[in-house]
Parts: sequence; C-alpha cells; structure tokens
Amino acid sequence: MCDTQPVAVEGVKGLLERCPDLRVSGAVHTLSAALEVARAMTPAIVVLDKSFGLSAITDWLHTSTRAGIASGAVVWGTGITESEALKMLQAGAKGVVRRSAQPETFLACLRAVASGNTWMEDGIFGDAGQVMKPRESHLTPRERQVAELVEKGLRNRDIARSLGIRTGTVKIHLKHIFEKTGVRGRYGLALTGLREKGAITLVA
Repeated sequence: MCDTQPVAVEGVKGLLERCPDLRVSGAVHTLSAALEVARAMTPAIVVLDKSFGLSAITDWLHTSTRAGIASGAVVWGTGITESEALKMLQAGAKGVVRRSAQPETFLACLRAVASGNTWMEDGIFGDAGQVMKPRESHLTPRERQVAELVEKGLRNRDIARSLGIRTGTVKIHLKHIFEKTGVRGRYGLALTGLREKGAITLVA
C-alpha cells in the first residue's frame, strides 16, 4: 500500500487479517517508494492513494508499465470523477474504488485484480445501465475511428489532428455516435469500448 494516511493502512491490514488469501506485504508513504517496493517485491497488487493527485498517479502508472512491473495497481480515494477514473484506467490502473466502499466491495476489487482482471466500482459512473449500452455496428468507419480515439483518451482537437479533419467535424461525429448508440457522453463511450474489448468489468 502507498497511502498518505497511516490509519488507513492499519485499517486495511486489520481487514485483510480476516482473509486467508490476502495480506499487506508492505506500506510506504511516497509514490517513488512504492515504485521501488513494487520492483523489489513484485506484489500482486499495489494500492495507491488518489490524494497524491491525478497527474502523479498517471505518471506512476506509465512509469511502472515502462519498467515492466507486473503488479496490478488499484487506485482508491474520495471524490473520484468519471474523467479521473477513465484516465487512470487508460494509464494502466487495474482497479478503481472509492474509500467509502463497503469492505466486501474493496475485497472484491483486490481479488479481481489479483486474478488478473480489471475492476471498477460502477457507482463512480452513475447509472451503469446508461453508460454501458453496447455500441451499435451501424457506425460509419469514420465514426468508429473517432470512438476508438475517444477510448484512448484523446481530446477533440487531438482526434482532429490525428484524422486530418476539423475539430467541429469531430464534434459532429460524436453527436451522431451518441445518437446511434445511446451511450451517455464521451466517458461512457470510452468505457463501453473498453468493456466490449474485455479490458474492464464494472462491478456493483
């Protein structure tokens, strides 16, 4: 665990003492220390405190991927927005869960990530039924390209540059995609694509 609050670490240790399949193997209070521990110990999971900041967390995730660290990263915290959760997933997080989650939910997240799956608490994205409607196959080839670039986290201007079109044209494509699929917003669109590819499972 890498957490800014020692009492939170102790709470998780106490919770895991009742679980024969999970235990806290170490605790640090900086992201740089977490990287060193992950390199040295290769734990199944590294739990990261979201309060380190989105930029610092995503940098850590990118660095750990480049370093070939196989530990699954779970980000937990308060006030996680749709945008932040999606960016963390795109950066390589394997689990996203709120500190306010029930103990059983937190444990389910840890077990899923330890098993090699990607897990997210669906309440972060509001109405999962609305968010996760499947993409329809009648998108045009260009609309599919736009949807895939949204899934990768690109902004409209970056999508426009990548495809050699205007930003306004990207907006029109997105409008048509939302109308055809019924998906709620660009975060829902990205999540739908990730789920269809088997990259993520949302769990209540």
